[in-house]
Amino acid sequence: MAYRLFIANKNYSSWSMRPWVLLRTLEIPFEEVMTPFEGAGMQQAFTRFSPTAKVPCLHDGDLVVWESLAIIETLAEDHAAVWPGDRNARTWARCASAEMHAGFAALRDECSMTCSLSIDLGTPSTALMKDIARLDALWKEGLDTFGGPWLAGGAFTAVDAMFAPVAVRVRAYGLELGEAAAAYARRLLAHSAVAEWIEQGIAEPWVDEPHEADCLRGRRVIEDRRG
Repeated sequence: MAYRLFIANKNYSSWSMRPWVLLRTLEIPFEEVMTPFEGAGMQQAFTRFSPTAKVPCLHDGDLVVWESLAIIETLAEDHAAVWPGDRNARTWARCASAEMHAGFAALRDECSMTCSLSIDLGTPSTALMKDIARLDALWKEGLDTFGGPWLAGGAFTAVDAMFAPVAVRVRAYGLELGEAAAAYARRLLAHSAVAEWIEQGIAEPWVDEPHEADCLRGRRVIEDRRG
C-alpha cells in the first residue's frame, strides 16, 4: 500500500513541504491528500486525518505519523537514501534537522512562508538577525565539511528537505546570507521537487487571509507571482 501524505496549501505550509519534497526527490510512491486551511482557529477538517489537527500527517496503512521528523524517520526505516550513508554526515544532518524543527523561532515568526510574494522586510529584529547568522553558519559548516553541493554531501537528503522552506523565505523576504549559503539557497529553489512545489503553490486558487496578513504585517509587496 502506498503512503498517503496529508498536506495543506502549498503556498503557506512549510511543514507540509518538507516530507513532500523528500518523497518526490527519492521517487517514493505516495498519494497526496490536499486539505486547504480554513482560516483562523482550529482546522476542523484536519481532525479527520491528524490527531493534532495539524499537517503534515503520513498514513501507512493503519499507521499514522503526525510529526515531520517522525515522518522522515519512518520513511528512513524502509528507504536508506533518506539520510546520508556516511555516519558523520548522517549524524550532522540529524542534528541540523532537529535544530530546524525546534529552533529558528524568529525566522519562522517574522518571515511566514509564502511561495507567491516577495516582501520588503525592512529592518530585521535583533532576534531575526541572530537566526539569519546562525542559518548562514550552519549551512556553510555543512557545505564545507561534506563538500556539497547539498548540506551533507553529494546527495539531496532529509536535511535539505528540512531547509527547503527556508530557501523560500530567503527569496520572499530578501534575507542576506554569505556567498556559500546564498548559493545553496538558490540551488534549493532550482531543485526539481522544490520548484514543483513552489509552482503549484503559486497556482493554487485559495487565498487564506490569516496567512496573508501574517506574511504582510503592513509591509510593502515587491512582487506577487500570482499575477
